Amino acid sequence: MAGQPTIYSGQGFSLIRDKKRFVLPNTLRPTVRESSGKDIMCLAKHPEWKCLVAFGLSRVDDFEKQLDAEEERADRAGRPFNRDKRAMQLYSFQQVPFDGSGRFVLPEALSGLANIEDQLFFQGVGRFITIWNPAELYALAEDPEMETIVATCRSLADAELAKAKKK
Repeated sequence: MAGQPTIYSGQGFSLIRDKKRFVLPNTLRPTVRESSGKDIMCLAKHPEWKCLVAFGLSRVDDFEKQLDAEEERADRAGRPFNRDKRAMQLYSFQQVPFDGSGRFVLPEALSGLANIEDQLFFQGVGRFITIWNPAELYALAEDPEMETIVATCRSLADAELAKAKKK
């Protein structure tokens, strides 16, 4: 629906494959494709967690409104807000192409920021997707709010690693 925000929901797991490629899960791929109008995923560092965020190009249209809202909240709370600094965070994403099967190469600079090695866990969280090195996510296992996500990641990782072992 025009004017409606893109909502990402679902999970997935990917092991690194040939040519250092990962796979954007099928559960998330159509939404990214629709949001971008092509096979492009925007990737950036999450502002708080040691993970990445992914979204389609249409989300960029909302960045100025997001900045306005964040600035207004900061003003009401009497907190400082550096609009330029926050804009640099928002607009520092990289456009990463993926093929029809969802295969993509993760830029080295981004993989380093999130300690990504050879496994990725994808979690749709509404307006974007979080992409984790499972070890970074497991470090949050004691947080009750992350319990279900950690369990889902472990389950998907176990299944994917068992499948890879059979090959």
